Amino acid sequence: MKNYILYALFSLLAFATASCKRDINLKLNNNTGLLVIEGNITNIREPQYIKLSENVPFTSSNTYPPVTGATVTVTDNTGNVYHFNEGPAGTYTIINMEGISGNTYTMNVLTNGKNYTAVSTMPDVVNLDSITSAGSQFGKGNQRQISVHYLDPPGEANQYRFIVYVNSVQVDDIFATNDQFTNGRNVDYTLYENKIDIYPADTVTVEMQSIDKNIYTYWFSLLQQQPNGPGGGVTPSNPPTNITPVTLGYFSAHTTQRITFEVK
Repeated sequence: MKNYILYALFSLLAFATASCKRDINLKLNNNTGLLVIEGNITNIREPQYIKLSENVPFTSSNTYPPVTGATVTVTDNTGNVYHFNEGPAGTYTIINMEGISGNTYTMNVLTNGKNYTAVSTMPDVVNLDSITSAGSQFGKGNQRQISVHYLDPPGEANQYRFIVYVNSVQVDDIFATNDQFTNGRNVDYTLYENKIDIYPADTVTVEMQSIDKNIYTYWFSLLQQQPNGPGGGVTPSNPPTNITPVTLGYFSAHTTQRITFEVK
């Protein structure tokens, strides 16, 4: 009798559990129309760009509506004011501006009656000595992987971002690192990527940027969200920005240099 009662109770519990099942429709936050700022000032005398756009739903294609009619300026700590002119739509440009290492730059964007600011200090140049290729640990056949080589300056904190182009196509992977464990050392840093296969005879360009700490935090946060990021990636979220009031994007004053070579 006791076993029968237990059986009946388990049967009733199983039925109740099954009858409580229901479909759950996730209501995903699809915020749109938020301002996106992509601002870069480099140490190369060339046109400098600040791009303004609006974000789109994650279910849409990556076509971002430009934000036009804004007033965009950059000032430095020595009192210089640089006025950026729009053209094409949403892209604000100044011709032949050259950033200086050690200077602090403040971006001001006035759009739709609201003012956005961001501050970035341009680090010293760290020379990119060379780039090399070797057999890929994760690829098949004769696929190659790219490494960069440089001497990290001793006695100071340095942060870096690398951008890779394969046959003039930019690789989507994000590469950001610092000198927490390599301060003052010769660094051999492999740029592991999984978006474009690299083979002998391909032309590869690597851009090395010396970036400030806030911008490193921005790019490293995005790096962690990649499927191949540290720990296999994390839940996607907006990276911490240096823009006030908080919006999407960043403003970076950084040094830059490029090396192009044919993969062996």
